[in-house]
Amino acid sequence: MIMNNKTVISQFILLGLPIPQEYQHLYYALFLAMYLTTVLGNLIIIILIILDPHLHTPMYLFLSNLSFSDLCFSSVTMPKLLQNMQSQDTSISYAGCLTQMYFLLVFGDLESILLLVMAYDRYVAVCFPLHYMSIMSPTLCVCLLVLSWVFTVLYSMLHTLLLARLSFCEDNLIHHFFCDISTLLKLACSDIHINELMIFIMGGLVSIIPFLLIVVSYIQIVFSILKVSFTRAIHKVFSTCGSHLSVVSLFYGTIFALYLCPSANNSTVKEISMAMMCTVVTPMLNPFIYSLRNRDMRDALFGVLGKKKISL
Repeated sequence: MIMNNKTVISQFILLGLPIPQEYQHLYYALFLAMYLTTVLGNLIIIILIILDPHLHTPMYLFLSNLSFSDLCFSSVTMPKLLQNMQSQDTSISYAGCLTQMYFLLVFGDLESILLLVMAYDRYVAVCFPLHYMSIMSPTLCVCLLVLSWVFTVLYSMLHTLLLARLSFCEDNLIHHFFCDISTLLKLACSDIHINELMIFIMGGLVSIIPFLLIVVSYIQIVFSILKVSFTRAIHKVFSTCGSHLSVVSLFYGTIFALYLCPSANNSTVKEISMAMMCTVVTPMLNPFIYSLRNRDMRDALFGVLGKKKISL
């Protein structure tokens, strides 16, 4: 449909992954297995935290929200990718594309904020162990979670509304497997300076600033323990914060590899590969990181399985 010499786009075409046709079924099985592992792993963590009273602490409250965010983040893209790999029709409606982009922003940015909240929790646990329960009170924990959700919902809504005001030309081909905000901006015919400005300004609030605050919190943790013993400091940091450090390294390492490393000629392939890391690999690995490195999670799992065997 043409209006004011501009094409009104009703749908986009997701070109998906650059996979040869003969390997489509192999990659489909691989991605399906990864997605099911992501769903199962994060659901297990959430269920264990709900069932085990020993895990009803601030740290595991935040972890359950992180697992829920990972589960939803992967579910926003993977079902559509799997459907497109088995179908000749890879289109997505305009409204569906904006909806997918919105929820990607919500759960992606929520993970960044939750990692910051969890870093603060670890900082209080290590530096103020005697006052931990009084500082990390239920009221504060709920407030931190509510603020995290409200901020990311409003932040994502802002970008979605700014994108919805743009006009799109005849080109409706998205060289990606989901509706990414940067990809959509490349297809717009309208002026996108406001969109780019808001991404630059607001993007720092949900990525750079949380990362810097996480680094500062760990510097404070190391300095506080170094006053006692260097060996004890290293052991204490890795035993108390090892899982969180691993997840932070995986999450921000992928982001920095995507946006800060110089781009080669295969920038599209690189962007898709890094996006796959963010939306599929990282949410799948997080449950393993927390379950393998965390004794409380292992004990809770064995406890639930033990009760199951007894009941049988």
